[in-house]
Amino acid sequence: MRIGAITNSWGLQINRDKLPDLVCNARDRGAKHIELRQTFLGACESGKGHEWRPVIGNLQSLVNDFPELSFNLAMAIPCLSGGVSPDGPLFQRGLEAARVVGREHPHLRLVDPVLQEKTWESHDYIIDVAPSITALARESSSQGVTLSLENTCQSIRTLSMLIEECRERLSKQEGQFLGLCPDPTNQIQRHPETDPLADLEALSLDMLKIVHFKQVQEGRVIQTVDDGDLDCVRMAQILYAKGYAGPAIFEIPSHEAVFDNLSSSFDYLERIVSIF
Repeated sequence: MRIGAITNSWGLQINRDKLPDLVCNARDRGAKHIELRQTFLGACESGKGHEWRPVIGNLQSLVNDFPELSFNLAMAIPCLSGGVSPDGPLFQRGLEAARVVGREHPHLRLVDPVLQEKTWESHDYIIDVAPSITALARESSSQGVTLSLENTCQSIRTLSMLIEECRERLSKQEGQFLGLCPDPTNQIQRHPETDPLADLEALSLDMLKIVHFKQVQEGRVIQTVDDGDLDCVRMAQILYAKGYAGPAIFEIPSHEAVFDNLSSSFDYLERIVSIF
């Protein structure tokens, strides 16, 4: 796995520090990958909502300054709740930015900011959502960009069913560009009665495009990845058993001491890995 950081962890710093300085700090703490999260990109973006646009020249300069790091782009758009056109300027600019920052392995992660009231309880819900995700995936694959979905309100298992449905509608080559960004802690918070790590273990390796680590204790997100409600040892064991070698993003909360917290989180994973 390539340990990494995400720019929304730097919410307190992004307005007063230049993004390259923050990336440099994360790199010096051991990050190998940076997830560039929309709305937390400083001078590399402009506008909000559907008017958001990446500043391509600044993104290009950023990645050029850090050839030793890999990057991907993450966007919050209503991909599950409708309203995103594969030909529209928002998605097209997102794909363009993903190609710039991702170099030879461009990757765009999507998360839907619209909270679904309940988990999809039948295949009918998946059938309703599948056409729009399929269209986005087909356009993304045509530009060589991997597309992944993060679980927020839905479980990892439910979203994997959606990906499988979409892949049935795509060619085999197109389908390989579509997968998941599992975040088991999201599932613990929304669906504490479920076992997100069992859902993670059930995924095929080609479904895993990027993974998120964060931690909660008694249901509340903590400042570091450490012991807590999520069994991080089991999660790491599952990923290593699968041979997962992609980015492992530490999505820790914004805090004045966020870089010390990032170092602590990286050290925690290294201690976990050393025991197996």
